[in-house]
Amino acid sequence: MLSERRLQVLRAIVQDYVGTEEPVGSKALTERHKLGVSPATVRNDMAALEEEGYIAQPHTSAGRIPTDKGYRLFVDKLAGVKPMSPPERRAIQNFLEGAVDLDDVVARTVRLLAQLTRQVAVVQYPSLTRSTVRHVELLSLAPARLMLVLITDTGRVEQRMVDCPAPFGETSLADLRARLNSRVAGRRFTDVPSLVEDLPEAFEAEDRGTVSTVLSTLLETLVEENEERLMIGGTANLTRFGHDFPLTIRPVLEALEEQVVLLKLLGEAKDPGVTVRIGHENAHEGLNSTSVVSVGYGSGGEAVAKLGVVGPTRMDYPGTMGAVRAVARYVGQILAES
Repeated sequence: MLSERRLQVLRAIVQDYVGTEEPVGSKALTERHKLGVSPATVRNDMAALEEEGYIAQPHTSAGRIPTDKGYRLFVDKLAGVKPMSPPERRAIQNFLEGAVDLDDVVARTVRLLAQLTRQVAVVQYPSLTRSTVRHVELLSLAPARLMLVLITDTGRVEQRMVDCPAPFGETSLADLRARLNSRVAGRRFTDVPSLVEDLPEAFEAEDRGTVSTVLSTLLETLVEENEERLMIGGTANLTRFGHDFPLTIRPVLEALEEQVVLLKLLGEAKDPGVTVRIGHENAHEGLNSTSVVSVGYGSGGEAVAKLGVVGPTRMDYPGTMGAVRAVARYVGQILAES
C-alpha cells in the first residue's frame, strides 16, 4: 500500500500532467503544491512510485507522467466526481428539453457530451429488450391494409405496414386494438410473445388470419429492433490530442467506426453506475491509448442504455465523470416525461 504522502504526490502528478500536458518534475511539484516536504523527499517518493509502476519517464524528458496503473489508482482512490455548477446544469436541461423526439434526444445528447468534455461522445439508443410497450396503434389504410405503430416507454416509435389476408372491418380493428393494448401496454417486450399467443382464438374464424398476421408483424418488430443502435459525435476533438497517441490517431478512429467495439466499450446497460476503463483495460488494441467513461441512463430507476465519452488517458477524470453522470440524469428525466 502507498503511504498517504505518496498518494498525494501521485495526485499532484496526475493533476499537473492533465493540466499542463508536460511531464512533471519534483521541483515543479513542490512549487505548485503544498506537499509540506523538501524537493529531495518528493524525488524519493517519485522514484518509489516509478518503481511500483504508477508513473514513468518518457524517454525525452526529465519529468514523469502517470501510467495506466497510476491513472487507475487516481480514479479509484483519489478523484472525486466533480459536480456540474448550477448554470451548467441549467444549460444541459434547457438544451435537452428542446428535443422533439427520441432521435433528437440522442443527437442532442451526443452534441452536448462532445462539447462539455471536448472528447468523442457515444450514445446508445434505448434497448428494446429492456423497454416496455406504451401503446400499440392500428390504423386502417385500405380494406385489407393496416399500419401498426408501436410506441415504447422510452419514446421510440416504430411503424410497419400489414397486408391482411382478407378485408378487416373497423369494428374488428377497434376490438383488436383494445384487446392488444389491454394485454401488452406497460409490459416488457420480452413478455409480449406469451401474452398474445392465444389472442386469435378470441376472434371470429374469418378474422383470425388477419389477427395472426398483425401479431407476427408486431413480434417481428420486437425482434428486429433488438439491433443495438448508436450515435457518435465529436470525433474531430481527438485531433486536438495528437501528441497523446503514441504513433498515430488512426487505430483509434478505426476502432470508433466499429459498432460492436463501441457497444463492448460502453459495457452492460444494467450496470447503472459510472464506469471508467483506462488504457490497456480496453480489450480492443486500437483503444489502448484511450480511456472510456460511461454510465447507464433510463427512465425510472432502471438503465435502458449507456452513454459515455472516449478520449486520451490524459483526461480530466473528475470533470468528465461529473459531465457524463449529469447528462445521463437529465436524459433519463426527459425520457420519463416524454
